[in-house]
Amino acid sequence: MKEEGNGDEVENDLRITFQEDGERGAERERLDRGARSATRARSMSRGSSRSSRSRIPPTSPYSGVQIEYRTLSIHVSESRHQDLEGSEDLKDSRKRAEDYFANLTYHELNKEQICQQLNVAADQGLSDNAAATRLQRDGRNTLPQPRVNYLKKLFFYVFGGFCSILWIGVIIFFICWQPLSNPPSPTNLALAILVLIVIMLQASFNAFQDWSTSRTMKSIVDLLPSETHVFRDGKLISLPATELVAGDIVELSMGCKVPADLRLLQHSGDIRFDRSMLTGEPDEIEGAINGTDSNFLESRNIALMGTLVVNGSGRGIVVLTGSRSVMGRIAQGMADAKEVPTLIQKEIWRFVRIIVVLTIVLALLIALTWTFWLRRDHPSYMTVVAMLNNVMGCVVAFIPEGMPIAVSLTLMMVARRMKASNILPKGLSTVETLGCVNVICSDKTGTLTQNVMSVASVAFADDVSSPKDVQEALKKQDEAAAHMSRLHAAASLCNDATFDVTTQHLLPSERKVQGNATDAALLRFTALVENHAKNDMQKVFQIPFNSKNKWMLTMVNGSRGLNEKSGHYQVYVKGAPDVLFPACTKYWSSKTASVHPLDVAIRSSIKAIQDQLSSNAERVIMLCEKTMSPVNAPGSNSFSDEVAAKALEGLTIIGILGIIDPPRPEAMRTVSECRRAGARFFMVTGDYGLTAAAIARSIGIFSQDAHIDDVQSLRADPAAHSTELREKRLDGEGRSLLIEGKELPGLTDEDWNAICEYEEIVFARTTPEQKLRIVNEFRERDNVVAVTGDGVNDAPALRAADVGVAVITGSDVAIEAADLILMDKFDSIIDAIRLGRLVFQNLQKVISYLLPAGSWSEIWPVIANVFFGVPLPLSSFLMIIICVFTDLFLSLSIIMEKAEFDLLSLPPRNHKRDHLITAKIYIQAYLFTGFMETCIAHSMFFLYLWRYAGMPVSELFFLFEGYSEGYRGYTQDQLTHFNNVGQCVYFVTLVILQWGNILAVRNRRLSLVQADPVTKPRRNPWLVVSMLISLAIAVFVTEVPGIQSLFNTAAVPIEFWFIPIPLALAILFMDEIRKLLVRTFPGGPIAKVAW
Repeated sequence: MKEEGNGDEVENDLRITFQEDGERGAERERLDRGARSATRARSMSRGSSRSSRSRIPPTSPYSGVQIEYRTLSIHVSESRHQDLEGSEDLKDSRKRAEDYFANLTYHELNKEQICQQLNVAADQGLSDNAAATRLQRDGRNTLPQPRVNYLKKLFFYVFGGFCSILWIGVIIFFICWQPLSNPPSPTNLALAILVLIVIMLQASFNAFQDWSTSRTMKSIVDLLPSETHVFRDGKLISLPATELVAGDIVELSMGCKVPADLRLLQHSGDIRFDRSMLTGEPDEIEGAINGTDSNFLESRNIALMGTLVVNGSGRGIVVLTGSRSVMGRIAQGMADAKEVPTLIQKEIWRFVRIIVVLTIVLALLIALTWTFWLRRDHPSYMTVVAMLNNVMGCVVAFIPEGMPIAVSLTLMMVARRMKASNILPKGLSTVETLGCVNVICSDKTGTLTQNVMSVASVAFADDVSSPKDVQEALKKQDEAAAHMSRLHAAASLCNDATFDVTTQHLLPSERKVQGNATDAALLRFTALVENHAKNDMQKVFQIPFNSKNKWMLTMVNGSRGLNEKSGHYQVYVKGAPDVLFPACTKYWSSKTASVHPLDVAIRSSIKAIQDQLSSNAERVIMLCEKTMSPVNAPGSNSFSDEVAAKALEGLTIIGILGIIDPPRPEAMRTVSECRRAGARFFMVTGDYGLTAAAIARSIGIFSQDAHIDDVQSLRADPAAHSTELREKRLDGEGRSLLIEGKELPGLTDEDWNAICEYEEIVFARTTPEQKLRIVNEFRERDNVVAVTGDGVNDAPALRAADVGVAVITGSDVAIEAADLILMDKFDSIIDAIRLGRLVFQNLQKVISYLLPAGSWSEIWPVIANVFFGVPLPLSSFLMIIICVFTDLFLSLSIIMEKAEFDLLSLPPRNHKRDHLITAKIYIQAYLFTGFMETCIAHSMFFLYLWRYAGMPVSELFFLFEGYSEGYRGYTQDQLTHFNNVGQCVYFVTLVILQWGNILAVRNRRLSLVQADPVTKPRRNPWLVVSMLISLAIAVFVTEVPGIQSLFNTAAVPIEFWFIPIPLALAILFMDEIRKLLVRTFPGGPIAKVAW
């Protein structure tokens, strides 16, 4: 097969790519012949099947782009995954998949043959016993899960990130244990084991985080509806899609996902499928009863698993399930996909690379210094083992080993908080990206409104009426109310909604309705009065409403001699006035109760009524009728094509209905809070412009006194340039704009540059493709876009957005496409944004806390020892204890911190500029807090040696091998003891100084007095608990005899437990002064470098 693009990179979404291939014609013909030969034994009549192919009708002009005469290549990838294009196994799998589908002939058999082959009656379905037997034989209808390479995962858990460097430490410590040490050094053995424990801790936390994420994903998948309607033993029942078997007869309806690969047996004549999930192309494919192509994958009488029914309804027979389906074949290749790191993971890896590079540079510098200087000039000062220990001391010192654990726990804690707030994120990238969102595009119906509609207004072409007037006139059966009877019949018949049979005893307003909200409103409106004429009419054909056409058609017979025998049918059409109005030539007059030609005055009257209802925030629906005499036979593809082609010709206006959908109570607050968070809130809806604008005003998307621009005024205004609009928006003088979908195709790049700088925008009368374009236009201009929606038509935009947000009451397609699911009210998106910003700030605080002691204050003892000849102030063991134990518990208390101030008052984070770890954080951690802690800890080390050993600091610098047997009359054991105690003094000092550091970093701007950890607003009891834990660890490490003998620690004199306490407060006091200067002089030099 000829590979498209010669093996170029595959796009990162799940798709099947159809490709032209002239070279494979002979091969396909050979496969076709093989398929026919193989099928003769299973098919009663190949002749009839083959002759049916010669009668295949031409592709409908309404079915989008034709996909005939093309072969298939399956590209296996997934969102946020990349394909291994060069894999020979993948090429082999494509070849096998092509051959597999080329041999299938289900699409070539007629209805009787396919049912006979699968041993099922089309009107009865399978029996329960037959279905159970097939289920046991074929297995459940589930997609094969990607093969998890647990060895690979385990490898990255154990050797990824900082662990890669720590393993070098393990090897070096083992070498220093033996053979380099003689006798073997138990201390180095213990250090090797300790570093192994650290590695295992990090690996365990990473594994736990992955498991937690996968569990969240499973809980989201469990939310998705998985029921399908199936005929079993002659009854239509609801059944889990996983229990479908080959031969099941499945009912399809608009909005549902195809549960398995089906061969269509019958449909409403207008059924269409969205294959974009497989092909990546937005065009809808019209269904057919007969085969339309020799290729199973191309034939339009095959409904593929996972595709969406966007129009019409139908019935099909299951031919392929589970791994045998097209979707199953795609899923089988998922093991070849590799995951792309999220933004937060990229930030962490950036930090890891910086630290690892610095560590390697310092380690090499120490090794070279020993090789070319110390070994020659001070040969007895540092042995090979001592040098390697210093190198590993450098590694252990510079790497904050506890950071990966702290990051994992921070993310898991915020995910738990989100779940408590009824928010389900699908991944870490969602949590991180929320803090960057600066544009929110929201659907209206069901998202900003309650999707609980009711008919509020009734009007005719020449008069305004009311729902009550219609009901009273119909109850009286007044002959003068023929126009109202027609209105009632049209609203009843041109309707897909039905009442739930279990609620028929209730009032119409209280009954449960199966169907969309608009149809439900019309159904409740018509149910108040019984329509006898409706009982005499039967639906012959129907074209359901869709977001592209914006109209619905129902063809009926049984009315006034209009029936199949006469060849004439009554047709009712319901839809948007601006779509149907141009096709109307007559109207029903409410004054004469008869039909009249449409004139200019009536056209003006109807337009005025439409605008009036729209300005009242009502959705306007126009009801029309006509008589049709189709040439083609009902039930055929040609019949549906003919009706669709002539639907919008010669219509007669019956009346107009105004439907109201009240806004959600929380909508106004949500819009206001999102705006306060720095995110512009736009409405993207399919409604009429005036209706959308009225609702936008009612919930605050449009300011009450705002002048609303349109595309014409935008182009005519010389001040409406993107630069001027941006300046005005940033100055709080943003403008408002209303754009309708019909204007979008004519917009230029310059127009979009200006549009993207408006503060308030409503996009009306948009299609799903236009919603997708809107999202992409904003993203191309460096905006981070969140899209909220609940409908099938919102799915493309939800997938394309940086963050797709779905409401749990929305469609399963929307939930699948979204990155974030709101389990309760719409205003929980505010909590999601707040928590997204909180996780980023808390991570910055954790890192800012860990670096001073866990990195900076640990590297200087090694530098002092190697380059300045000072006895080593801090051992590798104590460095590890600080990084992994004492500091880790304190950093966990930062995770529990509440927001320092109102996070929604901050502008969104610029993900290209505002990194997780910035130069300002390095300045704060290393040059400010780290410098003070390093100086204080060294001072305490030298103070101990002076007070207890009489060694002045001036002698200790450049002492090198002088610190040995006989120095100041001490034996080597005594000198070693002094050094061990001094190291523990340094360690205890750092532990206590970090108490002052954590009290400082928990607030970036506020004083401790303004936000203390004791009073209720910022109470954090974990802070005191973690301080006590770190103190207990310090006591354990320095006072337990077994630890002392194994790791060369020693008891610390009592005064050195108390002296660091005021010094820790001094660090806090210095940071308080820094914060005061930042608050007092926000434009000063200190404020400019403040983190």
